[in-house]
Amino acid sequence: MTKRTWLITGVSSGFGRAMTTQLLESGNTVIGTVRNTKKVQDLIDKYPERFICEILDVTDVSAIHELVNRIGAEHQIDVLVNNAGYGLFGAAEELSDEDVEKILATDLTGSIQMIRSVLPFMRKQNHGQIIQISSYGGQVAFAGNSMYHAAKFGIEGFCESVAQEVAQFNIGMTIVEPGGARTEFRYGSAHVANLMKEYDNNPAHAFLKMLDPANGLAPGDPARMAARIVESVDNDDMPLHMVLGSQALQSTIETMEKRLTEYKSETDLSASTDFPEGE
Repeated sequence: MTKRTWLITGVSSGFGRAMTTQLLESGNTVIGTVRNTKKVQDLIDKYPERFICEILDVTDVSAIHELVNRIGAEHQIDVLVNNAGYGLFGAAEELSDEDVEKILATDLTGSIQMIRSVLPFMRKQNHGQIIQISSYGGQVAFAGNSMYHAAKFGIEGFCESVAQEVAQFNIGMTIVEPGGARTEFRYGSAHVANLMKEYDNNPAHAFLKMLDPANGLAPGDPARMAARIVESVDNDDMPLHMVLGSQALQSTIETMEKRLTEYKSETDLSASTDFPEGE
């Protein structure tokens, strides 16, 4: 593996922690952001030369710009990994205004601003790789996850557009779409709205079974998923979308096939709104 400098958000747990540990063990430099240093103190102590820990709340746009500008002036940023985020569960009606604003600021706007801040540095150095941690929930939607899907569908559209804009500057883009994994995202940090009895026995509350470890653990291994993400940077032919987890891939393919069938059935309808040929 080529030694690089990685900027990774949210390294205190989950994929961020797993990637950071693997990268440091293999000799890379990691600039990792956290909201509290307690969970990464062991890495600070073990890798004082190659682990640079920064405090950052990704909902603070001015702090993002300040951090990236400072880091970019001191280090060559080879890879950005937008990993910070969390899950929000509950029917749309059960969510508060604060719930809506917070998840968009964290899972969508925070990632957008990190990418925008890093691009000038990667463009000037004529190389870089952006890895956006999304979810197969960026393609497949389930009841009770509306705002999470809004954030993930949104960041995927942003990244697909930006990928076309920056390809000529030798900047790559990978949208990672993991399935369920045994991380704090599902079993610790997930936020549940104030539930309403009107939605009991409704698909919107199906997530309650999924969040309970007693009903079986998620199939995804965070360490293996992190390894595939890290390895991807050395591949010249990586696709724009990388799905991790067999269940996630199967669900994504089924959803795409259903969507394609629906679109194809609208051929006559869509053509009926065009001006007749010659007009």
